[in-house]
Amino acid sequence: MTPGHFVSFILYQMEIGGYVQTLVELHMDLIESLESADKVFEYMDHKPSVLCGDLAPDQLKGHVMFKNISFSYSSSPDNKVLENVSFEMKPGSITALVGVSGGGKSTCVALLKHLYEPQSGEIFLDGRPLKEYEHKYFHQKVAVASQEPELFACSIQNNITYGLDSYSEDVLQTAVKQAHVNSFVHSLKEGYDTDVGERGGLLSVGQKQRIAIARALLRQPQVLILDEVTSSLDTESEKMIQTALACFTTQTTLIVAHRLKTIEGADQIIVIDKGMVSEKGTHMELMENKGIYYKLRESRFNEDNNETSQPSEK
Repeated sequence: MTPGHFVSFILYQMEIGGYVQTLVELHMDLIESLESADKVFEYMDHKPSVLCGDLAPDQLKGHVMFKNISFSYSSSPDNKVLENVSFEMKPGSITALVGVSGGGKSTCVALLKHLYEPQSGEIFLDGRPLKEYEHKYFHQKVAVASQEPELFACSIQNNITYGLDSYSEDVLQTAVKQAHVNSFVHSLKEGYDTDVGERGGLLSVGQKQRIAIARALLRQPQVLILDEVTSSLDTESEKMIQTALACFTTQTTLIVAHRLKTIEGADQIIVIDKGMVSEKGTHMELMENKGIYYKLRESRFNEDNNETSQPSEK
């Protein structure tokens, strides 16, 4: 082999090696994409286990009733999470669910969101079972703000209005004011155009919760579920949101909270213990009974005092 042929071979080999490497990488990316596509189409073709009808009335009062609900998750069918749970949420009222962790509060919320069907009993909305309502209509009328809201990598305003084809600017301003979003947005350089980052990573937990509350209020739901949404809010923001909730005279509101101070003004407080309704009444009535609610209240009060009395580290 002449020197010239040898150099030519090396140059061609380097060139071909680069193309072969590119083909191998593309093949691996293609395989990964096909696997992802299979998963996407699997979700798209998935048939929901919950039943949905076509009921979509023009007017909805928001009267909710749990009637003899018993429920077990499919992973442990022998373990009853809820057993013969019955309570009523009247239109325009505020109902609070309290109890120790694992008592069944979150399961009640999941059933009201119609994510599961109870094994026995029925949940009624304005006297009709949830399964009779049209899916999209139902989730327009029942809005949820959770403890760990999902935000998208876009602006604050786009996160609040996400999924809405149209909305009123007046309703938007009212929602952000009631959720106390203005208090931190005005301090940001780009205001409502500020990007929140992937899953809202550029915001604090409390700020994300306020955005989630504004997102729910903007939809003007007839039933509003607040699942531990004040857990990461400061005292001032929590009081403002409590004041805003008191103004909702036409909406039915369900609050789940460990911070019992949040729900003292509720129209009724329901104590869920070991999957059953153990107590029901107003804050004053339950405190006078000195039952589970009273013990929870006193326990939480002592914890708060201990945290306050501990010396701060310097």
